[in-house]
Amino acid sequence: MNTDVPADRDVPYERGLPIQWAALIFTVLFLGVGILGFIPGTTTHYMSMRFAGHHSTAMLFGLFQVSVLHNIVHLLYGIAGALVRRSPTASFHYLLWGGIVYAALWLYGLFINSDSGANFVPLNTPDNWLHFGLAVLMIGCALVFRYRRFEEKGR
Repeated sequence: MNTDVPADRDVPYERGLPIQWAALIFTVLFLGVGILGFIPGTTTHYMSMRFAGHHSTAMLFGLFQVSVLHNIVHLLYGIAGALVRRSPTASFHYLLWGGIVYAALWLYGLFINSDSGANFVPLNTPDNWLHFGLAVLMIGCALVFRYRRFEEKGR
């Protein structure tokens, strides 16, 4: 065993960097939510789900208004995360730009009338605040984990 290795040496690259793990967590989250949105039981009023728009009364977990388009967007976010997760730079951009998109979606949801034709996603108040939380978490992870590496324990 080499004792000349500095104590702050990085863990082998195969384990990934924290930013890659953050991207993986959001990937699993988006894929899970996208799939659950199509499962009756986890989505109440499933039969009233529309492709898009505020007329869809389907609610994921009885709380978040969803549509087919909304679920597809979550699945696409998850697939994008799975594709970029192997690269630290791509993981950074996935988290940063995904967070910016969710911040824009949060603002959009705050300023449009929920019964308006412009509410094509569809969005309700719980969706808006979830999008705010996702924006803060994704941008925060991108900025905090951008240059961080795991440290090997026990040295």
